[in-house]
Amino acid sequence: MSKKNGIESFSRRSFLRSAATFGAAALAAPALAQNASPLEALINDRSRGNWDDQFDAKAAARTAAAVLSNTPILGPDSVPNIQQAIAQYQSIVANGGWPQISPTSQQALQIGVTDPAVQSLRQHLMVSGDLPREAGISSSFDSYVDGAVKRFQARHGLPPDGVIGEFTLKAMNIPANVRLQQLNTNLVRLQTFPSDLGRRHVMVNIPATYVEAVQDGQVALRHEAIVGRQSRPTHIINSKIYEVILNPYWTAPRSIVVKDIVPLMRKDPTYLKRSNIRLIDGKGQEVAPETIDWNSDKAPDLMFRQDPGKTNAMASTKINFHNPNNEYMHDTPEQGLFNKLMRFDSSGCVRVQNVRDLTNWLLMDTPGWPRQHIEQVIASRVNTPITLATEVPVYFVYISAWSARDGIVQFRDDIYQLDGNAELALDTTQGMEQPVQ
Repeated sequence: MSKKNGIESFSRRSFLRSAATFGAAALAAPALAQNASPLEALINDRSRGNWDDQFDAKAAARTAAAVLSNTPILGPDSVPNIQQAIAQYQSIVANGGWPQISPTSQQALQIGVTDPAVQSLRQHLMVSGDLPREAGISSSFDSYVDGAVKRFQARHGLPPDGVIGEFTLKAMNIPANVRLQQLNTNLVRLQTFPSDLGRRHVMVNIPATYVEAVQDGQVALRHEAIVGRQSRPTHIINSKIYEVILNPYWTAPRSIVVKDIVPLMRKDPTYLKRSNIRLIDGKGQEVAPETIDWNSDKAPDLMFRQDPGKTNAMASTKINFHNPNNEYMHDTPEQGLFNKLMRFDSSGCVRVQNVRDLTNWLLMDTPGWPRQHIEQVIASRVNTPITLATEVPVYFVYISAWSARDGIVQFRDDIYQLDGNAELALDTTQGMEQPVQ
């Protein structure tokens, strides 16, 4: 596909190939199909689901909230929903896909800018269903384009700021056939799940970095999450949550003791005390840090256990589920991490934003644990394990493309490079998105 600037960057020839073979009549009303070009027919197609119906140029559809759905990613409708999306993208691919976006000036493409590349941007957003047909083609980045870009960003898990930054441009310039491949890959994944996942269950979608608590077929809660980095990925697993621990102890893994804690103690002998970390020997007895030779070649063979409290690595809560990898979900004292563009920072465990809401939901069927009591126990800083009266199924999944019943198709960065195409790994793991200049 040509990458020339402006509207000429879109190859109209590619839209003309094999239109009849791929059923162009299904893409537009008969009268329209006789008079319109394939591009116009595709843009004016009213059988692309409810994409245009979901667009509100005045308000909510410009935000990420308008793209979110109460329909869970996993459920009885997951497969037919993504199959509908596949059919839509097959039509797009058959008619040439969408144009590449090539900014022509040094200024970032955002509201108020006039640039020939905005013509290609408008075409792209119309084909993808993010911009209404009535917005027309021009070089002006107006409020309609701003709303459409925000909608596109929200569908791709990017901050909906309306600016064509580095990662937004990368996501837009992934060809439609590659996105179709991504949908087909995720269809296979979704087909592996049973239709009955449990009346109440939790789903952790790793590439989307969020958690869904699902009840009676609807998303009751959705939480931002921090999952495993590429070198220490969170494992895909089906399990059951059996325990919530309020005010948990944190035991430092041996790798952290060797690589982090011992070097810190050599520089600052007060580090353990300031961090509320105690040394425990094999008999359960506490060992004074000052009795240890921190300059020894070998780290001490002791348990490094951090007391409950605000500085604890798991903060207020730990959520345990059966698994062989010693992974769990938990709170964190570093709430600012949830503001990162992409949240792949952990060593495999999953940090959950607003985890107390999830804790309250998990303990709904466990007598004696109303929200007020949970908060009282957390305030006491007393380590308190709670066994759930009924274990709750939990599914750690890798779904990088899906669609809900509203017809809004969502894509995420293939962070673990499992989708089979390097173009889908946008490398959105570093810092914040910067404007393209």
